[in-house]
Amino acid sequence: MTDLDPSLGDNLAQREILGGGDVGDNRQSEPEHEPEHEPEQGLGAEPENLRLVHLLRAVTVEFGLRQAEFAARNGMHPTDVRALICLLDADRADEPATAGLLGARLGLNSAGTTAVIDRLERLGHVARVRDALDRRRVLLRVEPRAVRLGREFFGPLLDGVLAVLDSFDPAERDTVRRFLTATHAVFTTREPGA
Repeated sequence: MTDLDPSLGDNLAQREILGGGDVGDNRQSEPEHEPEHEPEQGLGAEPENLRLVHLLRAVTVEFGLRQAEFAARNGMHPTDVRALICLLDADRADEPATAGLLGARLGLNSAGTTAVIDRLERLGHVARVRDALDRRRVLLRVEPRAVRLGREFFGPLLDGVLAVLDSFDPAERDTVRRFLTATHAVFTTREPGA
């Protein structure tokens, strides 16, 4: 690591610990010895499928590291960035962004949710506003400043991903969408270790 930027050391270590590595690197390491027998029939697809799972994990690890970098650059906690993402997703889905919704999406209790909202409000990233239809209800709105900061930081990355998607035909994009939707469902409907 002597010829790398020292500030990258922590991110590189996190990538190694979390199984990241080079996103484009899907090479298998060579086994130390040859297996004594051939794998059972029907298991041939497993290594390729696992390589896809590992590649997806590498992308999510890298995205998480970028979120943490964005948080650090902007005086936020990584949970604050996840909160902003949840609020922006709620807005895109035309869902009322309440503290309850945010807490449920982040897996936080009421006190933790309030602490996140207070931090984001102090930083000027979120505003509490009264619901126009029910003045008793308070909604959370992501402020334009936060959207601008997000676009400045993540915009080039998103442009790169969009360029990749543009290189796919509609059927390929549909396959990617089906895979990601089904994978998301696995993570949102199943308990770990169950």
